[in-house]
Amino acid sequence: MKEEVNKIVRNILATYLEQNSLRKTPERFAILGQVYEMNGHFTLDELGDKLYEQKRFLVSRATLYNTLKLFMELRLVIRHRFQGSTKYEACYDNNSHCHQICTVCGKVTEFKSQKITNAFDSLHLRRFRKDGFSLYIYGICSSCQAQMTKQANKRKMAKTNNNSIE
Repeated sequence: MKEEVNKIVRNILATYLEQNSLRKTPERFAILGQVYEMNGHFTLDELGDKLYEQKRFLVSRATLYNTLKLFMELRLVIRHRFQGSTKYEACYDNNSHCHQICTVCGKVTEFKSQKITNAFDSLHLRRFRKDGFSLYIYGICSSCQAQMTKQANKRKMAKTNNNSIE
């Protein structure tokens, strides 16, 4: 499946470049390949690091930015702005999904919900074609909740100990 998606997105890029008389540079195809090898969300820096680590392909930050901008126009990549950071994600085969975002640690977890997908599919919008959706749900993850509870219990214990000493 992943190999088939890679062929499709490479073809979309090649066709677009040909139709618009743009150069088919090795950088564009290497970046596209790496984007579709990444699991989940990634930053520009993480993408650049992976390109160098796995393919020994060194690309400037400007090239990464401009290439991802092109991929967004082609709907091959989507950009997310999560609590002060910009992350990207391959989206050709993953247009609709939800994100849980912890407001304490910033952890982002994806999930799918058939109920939400059905609601989206049945939604009729006027003069607008739906392609997909991203839903962001903000809250506190279980790890942060546990840590906050632990800290609150420590404060209670300290307060109880201080009161018993008096």
